[in-house]
Amino acid sequence: MNLTINGESKHFDNGTTLQALLVELGLAEKPVVIELNHKALAPSEFEAQPLSDGDQLEIITIAAGG
Repeated sequence: MNLTINGESKHFDNGTTLQALLVELGLAEKPVVIELNHKALAPSEFEAQPLSDGDQLEIITIAAGG
């Protein structure tokens, strides 16, 4: 399965859910904002959201600072 994440094409061997992808990317424990195919998702949607070949994701981590 090929996904475009933040403008970069990445290949994954198996179909997955958004939550499983976040675990694989090391982002599961971080606060993130995600847009899937130009649609913003609520964090409550991450666990059950399936991903398909060709999906486009924008993943932004939220960081506090000054």
